[in-house]
Amino acid sequence: MPPGNKKQPGPPEPLENPANRGAVVALIPARYAATRFPGKLMELLGDKTVIRQTYEATLATGLFDEVVVVTDSDIIFTEITAAGGNALMSQYEHESGSDRIAEAAAGMTAGIIINVQGDTPFVRKEPLKKLLEQFDDPSVQVASLMQVLTAEADIMDPNFVKVAVDKNMNSLFFSRSPIPYPRDRNAPVVYYEHIGVYAFRKQALLNFSQWPLSVLESAERIECLRYLENGVPLRMVVVEYMGVEIDTPEDLERAAKLVPPRS
Repeated sequence: MPPGNKKQPGPPEPLENPANRGAVVALIPARYAATRFPGKLMELLGDKTVIRQTYEATLATGLFDEVVVVTDSDIIFTEITAAGGNALMSQYEHESGSDRIAEAAAGMTAGIIINVQGDTPFVRKEPLKKLLEQFDDPSVQVASLMQVLTAEADIMDPNFVKVAVDKNMNSLFFSRSPIPYPRDRNAPVVYYEHIGVYAFRKQALLNFSQWPLSVLESAERIECLRYLENGVPLRMVVVEYMGVEIDTPEDLERAAKLVPPRS
């Protein structure tokens, strides 16, 4: 279906049998002109760029049959391929990282696809392994990671995307606002930060790319709200501290403190 001619929301198409997942592929969407921090993926973090740190950390987990950076930028493409990595150029403009990797995934035989955001250079094996294990449950179409937020400044900061979950760890809502709102300061609420790492059954990802940009997604600028507006919850996995997602120059400064000094 050509870009722009997206089908209307409807029931998800049948998904693969989780007992026969097929190949497991990590796709890293990498847009050069980020709105809040243009060119951030090519900023140096330690002795390598942010995108190369992310690519190599994902590859080092050993969990994937293939790891590929999917980008709109010749600069990023060259950065990865010149270092011996795998990269693909997007053919179209996209609303989100998931839309970008869906274009690449359409031609792949993978059963499970993990979207590792290009600005998450501290990805580790154990959290990603726990994410993949969620697909042993045949009801799970999409899964993602979250970590506990404790600092009130972070809870109130719109650069930290928060997620509220039900008793089965399925997402109820994502927001840049604090959710739930702490009207009762004595309520034993745990706040979670959504970490931008997703896993999908292939068909769930392709469904996402065919649905129109949703109202809540457009308002919050949080892509996974498109799933919720189409009746698909995300299975959320609590993980230990996953480092820093680099959305701003301040984040890059914080991340630099976590990288070992150059030898």
